[in-house]
Amino acid sequence: MGGMATSSRATLTNERGWVPALRAWHERGAHVSVHGHQLFVVDTPGAGGDARPPLVVLHGFPSSSFDWHLALPALARERRVVLFDLPGYGFSSKPDRYSYSLFEQLDVVEGLLAKLGVTRVHFVAHDMGTSVLCELLARAQRGLLRVEAQSVLFMNGSIYIEMAKLTPGQKLLLSRAGSLFARASSYPVFRLQLERILSRPVHGDELLAMWQQLRFDDGHLRLPKIINYVRERELFWDRWIGALRSNTTIPAHVVWGDADPVAVLAIGERAAREIPGAKLELLRGVGHYPMLEAPDATAAAINGFLSSADPQNP
Repeated sequence: MGGMATSSRATLTNERGWVPALRAWHERGAHVSVHGHQLFVVDTPGAGGDARPPLVVLHGFPSSSFDWHLALPALARERRVVLFDLPGYGFSSKPDRYSYSLFEQLDVVEGLLAKLGVTRVHFVAHDMGTSVLCELLARAQRGLLRVEAQSVLFMNGSIYIEMAKLTPGQKLLLSRAGSLFARASSYPVFRLQLERILSRPVHGDELLAMWQQLRFDDGHLRLPKIINYVRERELFWDRWIGALRSNTTIPAHVVWGDADPVAVLAIGERAAREIPGAKLELLRGVGHYPMLEAPDATAAAINGFLSSADPQNP
């Protein structure tokens, strides 16, 4: 990342009790300044060289790019992979005075890719990231997208918000008591909520790492703001679902954990029906976090689709 990246490792070094894998993840990445935000970025060159367009991953709510650390080795064997935390998440800036709108989040994505010199890209999105990806398609169809999307892949997100089964915690954050609930949040409650949306066992350190990143720089206090993307999904339903249904130029794929109690299977099935040319690939017995519950199968599904979506003469 050349001279654009600045390390912030000293902040984490002074903390105690961090999960070792999370500490290693922080040391692996660096910060890039984009539109006044410090974005935490892990940019992996990949064994496949520069011939293939890179993969850019859009993470979900309320976690971060760290969700992908188990799947990354298999993904990076094929191509360059760019993972980063959006504002409000993980190790990126968590400003109080910021909208956290999906529109602004995509502005940040475009700004980061411009700084990294990325012009052609495959996008994979999970959870909240699928909503950012819908706005990306809307801009592409209007000729407003600043990069060339080679393909888009959707994973376990509330694309059709009316079909999603929000957790009690999400409902509380969206209520008038959202700020109080966020301030009083605790790891036992957080872990219980996450375990309810997993189908396969996940090592406890993974969940603790999510919590530690959420608490980093008082990020838990931003939860009532960053979850407003749910309301935006309702408000801009026609724009984003219209973009899905009108997508005839960018290859699309749907990979779904079929045991997800939040972004239920019916959402993935509908997306595969309504996105022209898209196919549904199921991860059997997998819940809301495929990249943590079944990292090898998740990476294999992604790599398989991307190999077919790569340009014939890169």
